[in-house]
Amino acid sequence: MLRVRILHAGEPRWGELKDDGVILLDGGTEVAADGAHWLAPAEPTKIIAVHLTYQSRLTEYQAKTPPEPSYFMKPPTTLNGHLGELRRPHGTRFLNYEGEIAVIVGREMKGVKPERVHEYVAGFAPANDVGLHDFRHADRGSMLRVKGQDGFLPMGPAMVTADQWTPDGGFELTTRINGEVVQHGDGPDLIWDYRYQLADLCRVITLVPGDVVLTGTPANSRPMDVGDVVEVEIAGLPALRNTVVDWDVDLSGPGDQPETSANTLHVALAIPEDEAERRVAAGEVD
Repeated sequence: MLRVRILHAGEPRWGELKDDGVILLDGGTEVAADGAHWLAPAEPTKIIAVHLTYQSRLTEYQAKTPPEPSYFMKPPTTLNGHLGELRRPHGTRFLNYEGEIAVIVGREMKGVKPERVHEYVAGFAPANDVGLHDFRHADRGSMLRVKGQDGFLPMGPAMVTADQWTPDGGFELTTRINGEVVQHGDGPDLIWDYRYQLADLCRVITLVPGDVVLTGTPANSRPMDVGDVVEVEIAGLPALRNTVVDWDVDLSGPGDQPETSANTLHVALAIPEDEAERRVAAGEVD
């Protein structure tokens, strides 16, 4: 089943996306999918994302495989829907896509072992863990302003229920910019699967229904330009699509200002750290 969440008559409503392009809302009302105002198919109390968990991305960064996964958090206000706008603050440059598989929790989880994690999952959805790396120097590693800005987590258009699909048997994850494939990941590339990640987290953090865990992105996350159409697709499921727009927002103080640091170049463009440091020192950042 493909569960969706849309804005209907001014209210968020859940429903089911049918094969004929109709959304059957809970309660029986039918709505055309074309023209729907899509919301992210989750209502989380928290959103947790993993750092490096695809081998291709570790190879790209010339990084050693960590002994265990590590995580960061995104505020619920980062949620964005299918066809929603991705706002790049005017004057910034490094707004990166990261195609991912989102796991939506269906039952309260605490101390659940990996072999039983699937029993607690509501479903899975395509997601884009967007980051603005012009703020990579800020927040001492928490990445709050890199990954936590409003609308920086498009999800959807639908959540496939866990009884209908699971990544356990393999998956194909693809990101496209203006129709061109820019990222691809699959099961063998993933070091720690969703079962491991959720079991790891719920040892010490209670996961409740609606919570979202982002399971990582493969190699080749790169900046998007204004006007780009970005799509994230899990093979066999409806693709998530969003458009980048220029956002005329005043970023002048207080607080850290956007800048192109060596860490910005290293993470946003996968430039080796020593070369990134050399470019910044030489002023070669344009």
